[in-house]
Amino acid sequence: MAAAAELQGKYQKLAQEYSKLRAQNQVLKKGVVDEQANSASLKEQLKMKDQSLRKLQQEMDSLTFRNQQLAKRVELLQDELALSEARGKKNKKSAESSSQLSQEQKSVFNEDLQKKIEENERLHILFFEADEQHKRLEAELRTRLEVLETDAAQHQTVVDSLTRKYTDTIEKLQNDKTKLEIKSQTLEREAKDCRLRTEECQQQLKNLQAALGSRLEESLCIINEKVPFNDTRSSRYNALNVPLHNRRYQLKLRDLAGQALAFVQELVTALLNFHTYTEQKVQIFPIDSATDTISPLNQKFSQYLHENASYVRPLEEGMHHLFESITEDTVTVLETAVKLKGFSEHLASYLGFLRKILPYQLKSLEEECESSLCTAALRARNMELHRDMKRLTAVFEKLHTYVSLLVLPSTKPEGLLRTNYNLVFTNIAASLHGFHDILKDISKHYSQKAALEQDVPTATQKLITTNDCILSSVAALTNGAGKIASFFSNNLDHFTASLSYGPKGGTEFISPLSAECMLQYKKKAVAYMKSLRKPCAASVPYEEALANRRVLLSSTESREGLAQQVQQSLEKIARLEQEKEHWMLEAQLAKIKLEKENQKLKNSLSGHLTETIQDHSVLPNVAEQKKETTEKSLREPIRSTSLTPDVESREDLIKNHYMARIAELTSHLQLADSKSVHFHAECRALAKRLSLAEKSKESLTEELKLASQNISRLQDELMTTKRSYEDQLSMMSDHLCSMNETLTKQREEIDTLKMTSKGNSKKSKNR
Repeated sequence: MAAAAELQGKYQKLAQEYSKLRAQNQVLKKGVVDEQANSASLKEQLKMKDQSLRKLQQEMDSLTFRNQQLAKRVELLQDELALSEARGKKNKKSAESSSQLSQEQKSVFNEDLQKKIEENERLHILFFEADEQHKRLEAELRTRLEVLETDAAQHQTVVDSLTRKYTDTIEKLQNDKTKLEIKSQTLEREAKDCRLRTEECQQQLKNLQAALGSRLEESLCIINEKVPFNDTRSSRYNALNVPLHNRRYQLKLRDLAGQALAFVQELVTALLNFHTYTEQKVQIFPIDSATDTISPLNQKFSQYLHENASYVRPLEEGMHHLFESITEDTVTVLETAVKLKGFSEHLASYLGFLRKILPYQLKSLEEECESSLCTAALRARNMELHRDMKRLTAVFEKLHTYVSLLVLPSTKPEGLLRTNYNLVFTNIAASLHGFHDILKDISKHYSQKAALEQDVPTATQKLITTNDCILSSVAALTNGAGKIASFFSNNLDHFTASLSYGPKGGTEFISPLSAECMLQYKKKAVAYMKSLRKPCAASVPYEEALANRRVLLSSTESREGLAQQVQQSLEKIARLEQEKEHWMLEAQLAKIKLEKENQKLKNSLSGHLTETIQDHSVLPNVAEQKKETTEKSLREPIRSTSLTPDVESREDLIKNHYMARIAELTSHLQLADSKSVHFHAECRALAKRLSLAEKSKESLTEELKLASQNISRLQDELMTTKRSYEDQLSMMSDHLCSMNETLTKQREEIDTLKMTSKGNSKKSKNR
């Protein structure tokens, strides 16, 4: 299902990308259409400008033609003027008479010439304006052409990138399609296998349900008939039953007890150092015992502090005994934790020691405050330590109270209910955290006190070192208390769960005596199980079992084939028995005949010696047909006078020869039969393998057909997509080609306009 969801997510992502690409393609199409419309409008504008240029060019041509006519006319007039002047010299009179006419003509000509000059000037202005307008138009068209070329290049790059994207997406989709088809095929196969397995599992479940139902009925009948007493109904008797052994809980509990032992050892060493260095401090400050006698109060206080080892070290011993009592084979619960009582007693003795030294410690601090060396700040620190020592003793009293409550299930079970176990453990964790907080306060106040005592003028190096030792011991004590508090809080759930379970069907042990009896029964059960445990026979190696399995799978000697072989062998044995009986009868008849012949020979030997010799010569001829060895023996000369032993020996030889031959033939027959059976079995195996191979071939051909159909379908889809994209690309390329052609035409027209305008300007300049 997860694979199908991933495939569906991939398809959705690909569809979204495809839709984005289609939207981009539509935007590009719109842009191309807009560019086509712009190019068409530009073409129309270009046509209009061409028409205006042609009109101006026609006007220019007409003006040039008119100018040429006027120039010719001016030349003619100038010629006529020259002729008239020449004639005037010859004929002044005629000139004077005609001067008036010539002046009138000149005035007319001058007016016409002035008009023509003004018109020419106006045409020049128009031509200049048209040329300027043409240049502006050309510049605008050039800029627009560059913009269109850049747009076309950008569109071409976008089209190329889109084509590359489309090809990449097509290839990716094809690859994903092939992968998904392969995955779908594998998933179909797995689904088929799962269906078969579910059917098998359902069948097995039905069989198991039927078997379990029958076994349940049998067990219920046996319980009703054979079990006269059910001890789980009574909590008193159920407490004697051995609970389920949880080895993991026991190992975990032993590990936790080992950690607790290490923490207690650290705490014990820190307490020993603290009490010892406190004793040294009392001997030094405020009065040094080496130079002066200390007060009786401090003497008594140091005497009590000197006894601290006899109260502190038993705590480590009690915890060690408790750790040794928790083993892998026992059932450790509060009802069976007998060694916890010893630890509680040692804790009570240490609490008594703290109560004994507390008044002296408080009085010693008060006496130190009353001395002349004590400043106000030092007095404040001493009062803070005064309060801290009271709190420390109170915390140890709490801890002793809760530990003594945990001892009750192994001594007086009615003193603590099982429902209150969790509350006791949580209170112990809270008390340990309070113990850690008090030690942190003591460490802080002692460090401040030591810093103030260093400033006292009578402070010696011995006092400074003693204060440093006290501070290090208090720091070690604080670290140990913090470790114990965090350890107990982290494993609180395990303590409440593992130290409160009992026998199956019951809620608790009734008494410590029942718990002790349960442990004895557990030891007996373990001894009984060990006595029943026997070494298992060596199993077949895995490789050998696989090889045997392959041999069994490949061999064709199935149950029916073996039954047929056994039936055939039985028939052959029966037939051989019949033949044996037949040959035995034949041998008896031959023996009887031989005896008769021997009797006849004995009777005829006395009178007819020659006949017997002939008779003996006949026998070797018969033996010659059977065996060459007997023929040689019969052809030997007769040395003895009596012929009866020779005849018997020959008969024995013939008999032995026939018997050996019969045995040899039977062995050959049995060998041929076994070979035929073996060949028959091999033929059947080959036939089965052939049928299996044909079935696999048919399934593979069907799969191959499906795969070829899928491949052809995918190829068709690929071809259609390729064709569609190729058609789109060809259309866009044709459109771009047409745009390029129009742009080239516009460029050519602009160049022609430039050439014509340049020619006209040159002509006008020449004029």
